[in-house]
Amino acid sequence: MALSAGTRLGPYEVLSRIGAGGMGEVYRARDTALHRDVAIKVLLPAIANDPDRLARFSREAQLLASLNHLNIAHIHGLADGDGVRAFVMELVEGPTLADRIVRGPIPMNEALPIAKQIAEALEAAHEHGIIHRDLKPANIKVRPDGIVKVLDFGLAKGLDPPDATSVSATMAPTMSIHATQAGIILGTAAYMAPEQARGQTIDTRADIWAFGCVLHEMLTGRPPFAGDDLAGILASVLEREPDWTRLPANVPARVRDLLRLCLEKNPKNRRRDAGDVRIDIERLLADPAAEAAAAGAARTSRVAWLVAAVAIVAAVMLTIPAIRYLRETPAPAGPEMRVEINPPPQSSPLEFALSPDGLHIVFAASGDGRRRLWLRALKDLDARVMPGTDGAAHPFWSADSRSIGFFASRKLYRIDVGGGPPQELADAPVGLGGAWSADDTILFAPSRDDRPLMRIAAKGGEPVEVTRLDPPRQIGHQSPKFLPDGRHFLFLANGSPSASGIYLGSLDGGAPKRLMASDVAAAYLEPNLVVFVQEGALMARRLDLVRGELTGAPMTLADVVGYDVAFKLGAFSVSTDGHVAYQSHILTRDELFWVDRTGKESRVAVNQLDVNRLANPDLSPDGRRVAVTLDSQSNIDIWIMNLVGGGWTRFTDDAEVDAASVWSPRSTHIVFSSRRTGSPNLYLKTSNGPPGSETLLPGGARASPLDWSSDGRFLLYMLIDQKTRADLWALDMTGNQPKAQAVVNTPYDERNGQFSPDGHWLAYQTDETGRFEILAVSFPDQTEKSPVSTSGGTQPRWHPDGKELYFVAPDGELMAAPITFKNQADGSRMEVGVPVPLFRTRIIVSGAAANLKAQYAVSRDGRFLISQPAESATTPITLILNWKPPATSQITR
Repeated sequence: MALSAGTRLGPYEVLSRIGAGGMGEVYRARDTALHRDVAIKVLLPAIANDPDRLARFSREAQLLASLNHLNIAHIHGLADGDGVRAFVMELVEGPTLADRIVRGPIPMNEALPIAKQIAEALEAAHEHGIIHRDLKPANIKVRPDGIVKVLDFGLAKGLDPPDATSVSATMAPTMSIHATQAGIILGTAAYMAPEQARGQTIDTRADIWAFGCVLHEMLTGRPPFAGDDLAGILASVLEREPDWTRLPANVPARVRDLLRLCLEKNPKNRRRDAGDVRIDIERLLADPAAEAAAAGAARTSRVAWLVAAVAIVAAVMLTIPAIRYLRETPAPAGPEMRVEINPPPQSSPLEFALSPDGLHIVFAASGDGRRRLWLRALKDLDARVMPGTDGAAHPFWSADSRSIGFFASRKLYRIDVGGGPPQELADAPVGLGGAWSADDTILFAPSRDDRPLMRIAAKGGEPVEVTRLDPPRQIGHQSPKFLPDGRHFLFLANGSPSASGIYLGSLDGGAPKRLMASDVAAAYLEPNLVVFVQEGALMARRLDLVRGELTGAPMTLADVVGYDVAFKLGAFSVSTDGHVAYQSHILTRDELFWVDRTGKESRVAVNQLDVNRLANPDLSPDGRRVAVTLDSQSNIDIWIMNLVGGGWTRFTDDAEVDAASVWSPRSTHIVFSSRRTGSPNLYLKTSNGPPGSETLLPGGARASPLDWSSDGRFLLYMLIDQKTRADLWALDMTGNQPKAQAVVNTPYDERNGQFSPDGHWLAYQTDETGRFEILAVSFPDQTEKSPVSTSGGTQPRWHPDGKELYFVAPDGELMAAPITFKNQADGSRMEVGVPVPLFRTRIIVSGAAANLKAQYAVSRDGRFLISQPAESATTPITLILNWKPPATSQITR
């Protein structure tokens, strides 16, 4: 049944016909509820009118809707009207890969990045138990921004159980619309695995075969298996080998090997896992030899690269008496030199680390849209991605420079520089720094609050405590750094002014000794120097290890260095052989953006404030002002911006950290968190009145405000407990003395709660399943519970009308879940629809920053006020070579 423009299927209005697929006609339509364009694939009558088949497709639609991946066209669900049934899918603009191949073979340097993204899509689907079954160039689109989208997972099927013996009709060869007519060629036969062509039971290896066909066709311009008719095509698939001579001469042997592994006719000998294929391609892309071989089709780029390389080498030769630094050996002592290193795009300015041998540097960066580790040899021009490090934060090196430790997904991992997958070592809910000694002992900070430092063997095992907190004066230990003896270490203690600072500890036991007051972690530079940040400069003092004291006058390494007051980290790193890397300053990392539902951004001017981090935006209920947490590299305070007339007003001005503000329902008061007594507590202050604030909880409460119910009665806050971790509590604000009550108090982490507009429900994130998901519970009785996310989520926020609940997916996508209430009077029954992606944000979704109060607010008109990094948020790193203490100073031993 053909649809005309203007036809309505529920909330979807048909705009135009796009084309036809194996299941029916495809149309562009407008989602009038969410104000976006979608693709609608109308099911054939044979499917739509068959209850059993329709039920199966409905179940598959629910399964497929759980796929939330950058390289997979999202399926929003099913729609029907006037007897028409259809899939509703993400509308992807741009040509198909088939359209691109029509113009001729695709050069290696273009084909491999496309192939990598296809493999990533298959990897994500296979991890959810979904086979595509119809992968081909016509089902792959390349957007104008280079993002690849794999389409038509509507023909996919959940994996059969291992003991499945029967072959259902859905596993038979896929037919085109007219495939029942004699003489019509089966359009996808050329991409079928032999077992699929025979009608046998298939698994993920059928997709691997189809992937090999697609990659071969990209490189040659023609399918590897062809024939004059259906029989000829199937005979080619079943009996013949591809014509390997068609591959261009510049295709490396490793690519040819990958193709042969993917196109093995016997599935037992075929590449088994899409993740392995993805890793193979990433290694090819990271291998200079493979890149050089692929560069024949991009001669202009290669020449430009060589010119740049020659220019850099020439500059180094003019400034360095010996070029020996560029060899794979540590540089000998020589004159002090300072050179710049450009980090990957979207790097965290504080998350880089020099290898102990001074030959490499590792970054945590999201230059390609996914936050991962990037490794660069200092003699090279570019960094390469380290596969398997998604979500990585706070990297640190092994003493032999062969491995890297890092934190991701609430775990501590290690990964070998030479290759191989990461190895999980221990739980680390909010990992904040590690150190790795020569005897393969790892020290790490599993959390910044309420946790001491832990030690674990580098090969794994049971972590044990190394330091002890001194509560309530100390609330956490972080950022350990080993000294060369592998027994002593530096670390930073957080807490009251009299107990926080840089400490010297030992694995042999004994009480750590405080070396100096500081709000920023330190490092050790041989032969006997402690490097630290003081008043915005990078300084060093000598350490007398016997007495456990710093001696002599401070020495300046750099007049200006960036640092993060919130996480108490300095933008510097040192190597064993004396190299020092630092960033002189950090550009505005976070800014405010108004973003509509389509992802269109409009930056909010910050009036040239000296901002490092701009976080926790909270709109006043009247919509006229926004309160934010600003880190200006001198302190962290609450500021208020007038959204109507413009201009900023400083709301708090205390020497300690003030953060995470929440407006009262009438916009007259603000509650915020402050460390004025050592532990973060709740403080109440009028939004326009005189200075002064009221403490809401007893001392040492460790609390942070989250939301205020619309009736003004309950203040929701997060409470940190050493036994139950993060819990949600509510403070009854109606009496003379506020009364606290537990709302969600379990052994798991519960964070980022927010009341529904009517106050009858509470949405929050919890890691009960092993990763953060969004739940909603009835309030205040918690008798009803509704899951909101199924594939991970953080930072829930309600639309002011209560009809949608938003959250941030693990890949940074802002998701919207439709909400309906069965009893409008008291909201006693809530139904959550399938979450749909709106747009990709740059909100940090891993590491310590991911556990802060939500980084966006929702306005009454449905726009989003988001705190996120600007497009360009990093500055060059300065590398100091051969720095020596002033000659007039005498070393204390």
